[in-house]
Amino acid sequence: MDVTYLTIDPDQPSEQALRLAASELSHGRVVAYPTDTLYGLAADPRNADAVDCIYRLKGRASVAPLPLIAADIDQVNACVKESSPLACRLAEGFWPGPLTLIYDAGATLAPAMLAGGKTVALRVPAHPVAAGIARVFCHPVTATSANRSGGYPLSEASQVAKELPHGLSLILDGGSTTGGLPSTIIDARGSEPVLIRPGIVPWDHVLQSLA
Repeated sequence: MDVTYLTIDPDQPSEQALRLAASELSHGRVVAYPTDTLYGLAADPRNADAVDCIYRLKGRASVAPLPLIAADIDQVNACVKESSPLACRLAEGFWPGPLTLIYDAGATLAPAMLAGGKTVALRVPAHPVAAGIARVFCHPVTATSANRSGGYPLSEASQVAKELPHGLSLILDGGSTTGGLPSTIIDARGSEPVLIRPGIVPWDHVLQSLA
């Protein structure tokens, strides 16, 4: 399958481009797109075949779960079992933005994307393309980094096209992303936050927001 390469305005992506991405996702295909940190790979997390395609693209063992991005908190709540008071506070304080929260996964998500676990990592990104895709698709989409497993995360669409030449159906080129650190991941299911992965949001900022 040939990949479609589409240049878009990262600040004001056209609805036509977003609808094209959503259409590809609805057919079980994988789309590369810019986020507020790096380029990611979008697929329908309810579609086991699409999830398997991402693992094959990345050369990644299916023991590692795939994170998701959502357009808003309502989309998050629709695919998790519950949102703790702590998660609600952190979401209100840091979304949209590069803070990822761990939730107990809802029943609609494909078991393959959970890699045998029962939790899912979600965030609402501060990027019109990333959030726009989820909005038009009407459901959170996967947000794993657009690179081969073990490789450096990529901040240019041209790098994605070179590293993943086969298996993508659409690459949305929104120019350079900020790059640098990935999102910070926090388990917020309990009464106290647990740092899972350090990232662009400093841990002390998270703690200060809860003081």
